[in-house]
Amino acid sequence: MTAPVKVLLADDQALVRSGFRMLLDAEDDITVVGEAANGAEAVARARATRPDVVLMDIRMPELDGIKATGQIARTRGLEAVRVLILTTYDTDAYVFEALEAGASGFLLKDAGPAELLHAVRVIAAGDALLAPRITRRLIAQFTAGRVAAQVAEDRLAVLTQREREVLTLVGQGLSNDEIGVALFMSPATARTHVSHAMSKLGARDRAQLVVVAYQTGLVTRRA
Repeated sequence: MTAPVKVLLADDQALVRSGFRMLLDAEDDITVVGEAANGAEAVARARATRPDVVLMDIRMPELDGIKATGQIARTRGLEAVRVLILTTYDTDAYVFEALEAGASGFLLKDAGPAELLHAVRVIAAGDALLAPRITRRLIAQFTAGRVAAQVAEDRLAVLTQREREVLTLVGQGLSNDEIGVALFMSPATARTHVSHAMSKLGARDRAQLVVVAYQTGLVTRRA
């Protein structure tokens, strides 16, 4: 039997944490292993409980969710922990910074129960919750002009032409199945190319590949 997904809740509002806990603990394949009221507590609880997924609010006292995400991503032994950022509205200017820090995706706080459960399972499975068009628009908005052309070219020099093509499609939010169709290859081959690109670029997960695709100009706001 597969072990349930372990979730850590990090939000400064007790009522929000309580609602999330009730929803998540009602599922047979998900269990809440801890709560945190600020970023510092979130990092400490992550070290103590080793969750699969952290539901991380951005605006919290003592240490905000972005800094907490960065600390978790850099902590030895927590490499497998995935952070799902919770935002209050879809124009949150901190979303891209959170993805740069190591988050695997984001979810609006007003999302329905089914969306939340889906997001937790997707993130726990190692995928990035970045397919919605709004996410790509946000990333594009906050990466515009960040990397000069020569710097971008140098960064991408480690990739083969095929890996660049795959990275471009990852940046556009395509799944491995969709990439396979677009490039006339099997999903397994697409997955292999994605894995190679992650390794060569030092990306923590698929979410950071999306960030790289925008930073280097492979994908633009019009893509």
